[in-house]
Amino acid sequence: MDNTELFIDTVVKAAEDKKAENIEILKVSELTTIADFFIIMSGNSKVQNQAIADEIIKKAGKKGLFSVEGYDLAEWILLDYGSVIVHIFTPEKRAFYDIESLWADAEKILKR
Repeated sequence: MDNTELFIDTVVKAAEDKKAENIEILKVSELTTIADFFIIMSGNSKVQNQAIADEIIKKAGKKGLFSVEGYDLAEWILLDYGSVIVHIFTPEKRAFYDIESLWADAEKILKR
């Protein structure tokens, strides 16, 4: 297992610890240069989304974390770790933005 796989595993486990739902990993490296992977998940409330983000940052670390967007509103929190971008949505915002459809050509690595 390489460093990226270990990092992704850490993010997924941290998210699951805070009961994130519908976790999907898309390999987007063949489609864009903005990242290699998107990790997409849902929380059932803004408070849960913040708890998921906090746990991911705690477990995956701040090293390599370029930016955190949307934390205060917490309807869509984005954690930019460079090659891995984590998207944490409320169900309503996830349905509205429908990233999975926008990146339908991406290889699906995981769906839980």
